[in-house]
Amino acid sequence: MSARDLKGSGLTDRLAAAADAKAALLAKMKPKPTVTAPPSESRAVLREAELKAVRQARADDKEAARAAAADKVAAAAAAVVADEEAALAEKRGARKERKQLTKAEAQSKRDARYAARKAR
Repeated sequence: MSARDLKGSGLTDRLAAAADAKAALLAKMKPKPTVTAPPSESRAVLREAELKAVRQARADDKEAARAAAADKVAAAAAAVVADEEAALAEKRGARKERKQLTKAEAQSKRDARYAARKAR
């Protein structure tokens, strides 16, 4: 082996090294085979499904709010009716009590007249 072989600086060696380097650069630039994804739904279909879900959620929220408002109105109306019934019951109780008192007074007057007749 000569010094020349050890250095590897011969013209043919340099040309081979340059060709190898050029081939490596070309191989690097070559397009790689693409990995094809399995066919799936298109973006438009996915977006439409997402929009549909969002719209449904909003409609459900709106309906729940509407139902809550209706329940609140119904509860307020029931409270008003209950207050009116309580006031009416209180009036009736007061009227019954007055009737009882007048009935007792009339009874006592009758008893007094009867006693006065007996005393004569």
